Amino acid sequence: MSAKKREDGPDGLVVVDKEAGWTSHDVVAKSRGLLGTRKVGHSGTLDPDATGILLLGVGRVTRLLKYLTALPKTYTCEIVFGTETSTLDSSGDITATHDMSALTFAQVEAAVPELTGDIMQIPPMVSALKIDGKRLHELAREGIEVERAPRPVTIYRFTVAPTANPLVITAEVECSSGTYVRTLAADLGHALGGGAHLRELRRTAIGSFTLHEAHPLEKVSPEQLLTPAEAMRDHPKVTATEAERIDVGHGKVLAIDERFAGDGPWAVVNSEGTLLAMYIAHRGGTAKPDVVVAPVDGR
Repeated sequence: MSAKKREDGPDGLVVVDKEAGWTSHDVVAKSRGLLGTRKVGHSGTLDPDATGILLLGVGRVTRLLKYLTALPKTYTCEIVFGTETSTLDSSGDITATHDMSALTFAQVEAAVPELTGDIMQIPPMVSALKIDGKRLHELAREGIEVERAPRPVTIYRFTVAPTANPLVITAEVECSSGTYVRTLAADLGHALGGGAHLRELRRTAIGSFTLHEAHPLEKVSPEQLLTPAEAMRDHPKVTATEAERIDVGHGKVLAIDERFAGDGPWAVVNSEGTLLAMYIAHRGGTAKPDVVVAPVDGR
């Protein structure tokens, strides 16, 4: 048997509504048995305490997960003022307390615009970001804290609402990939002259994928898989001619014409709407294949 022949098994995307207490790795491991294949990966880690959308790529869609990771994300949460924690959320140890009893919701609302739009964030020590080959959360478990450079992120929307407790607000955040909502909560606390931490984090959307089409993990099955083309629905679609279909299968470049909207990446499909490949901008007004999903032999 050829080593290049792909494994038989399902291909597609499943939208999972993760419950608290499961790591993203746990969800992937469990779904392998439910879907009958080991070829499963996830896009965008969710902390064990967090709930909500986790996108699982299955089969050939595991190669497309990077396009899903780059999509904007939406979260709901609670922000608790007056207490800072080691993890910036309710799972950590209390590291500082502040008397913020005089805080008003009007002051909170006035501070939010400064943390909206293009901002700089320092990744938390409990993140999966790697520095010198080691993940920050691994260093944190060893009691090591290292300097982290601020990184640009975009907060598209940051709305807040009061609760019965004047030191707790609810928030909804729509943000770019790579944003840490726990850091946003901590930064809001600092901006108000004290400190804060996050709790009840729930991811409600990744791009156009929302909780309305999400499935509890125990109900995941091959029947729930979205097609590879549906998995790439947030990217501009280009329908290839029959001649181009052959070229795409062979990994050839295509001339960019009026069918190519925006700057890419583009989902190139055949006349039936089946995803053939993801293309990215190339030199000289052309686009080149980044990931070929359907080789010319159809395997």
